[in-house]
Amino acid sequence: MGCGRVGATLAQSLENHGHSVAVIDQNPDAFRRLDADFGGKKVTGLGFDRDTLAQAGIDDAYGFAAVSDGDNSNILAARVVRETYGVGTVVARIYDPHRAEIYQRLGIPTVATVRWTSDQVLRRLLPLGATSEFRDASGQILLCEIDVHPGWVGRALHTIEEASGSRVAYVTRYGDGLLPTDATVLQEDDTVHVLVRADDLPDVERILTSAPVVSE
Repeated sequence: MGCGRVGATLAQSLENHGHSVAVIDQNPDAFRRLDADFGGKKVTGLGFDRDTLAQAGIDDAYGFAAVSDGDNSNILAARVVRETYGVGTVVARIYDPHRAEIYQRLGIPTVATVRWTSDQVLRRLLPLGATSEFRDASGQILLCEIDVHPGWVGRALHTIEEASGSRVAYVTRYGDGLLPTDATVLQEDDTVHVLVRADDLPDVERILTSAPVVSE
């Protein structure tokens, strides 16, 4: 739902991956953002209207993305699709980060556009810390890109886990993703992505942005 820049790009990407796609927008002119060879359905209407959803093929849908420019419309459509039609894979774009957190706790995955953008800017202004990349439906588990003090370079990644209580999900090295093993050692310029409980994030940041404690 929503054929703005995000919706049109998403629809094209899904179709390029071989999926059947239906795009809903209340403004028929919005479909001009789609490529001329787009083969999916173009449905004019409201994304939370049952007739519109039926026309789009909601009964056969695997997933639904609500990416219009209205928070209320996005969350209403996401709830209707999940609760009325039983579509399990639903995501909503929410501009208000506080509302996004509430809907996350209700089990509706959200993308908080403002928070994501501000986090990325802050990351470049204030490099030491963590940037949340994903939050599970309960809001309790975070996947974060975290800055690690240079003192950890040369140490096995499992020592980072043991010291911080987090779990290293993967490492970005020279632009490539790397799944760590017990023998993987942190190298200079590695980017570390950890899984952590939300309540524990401040402690994990404090530990990993500081030099490791050396036992005497």
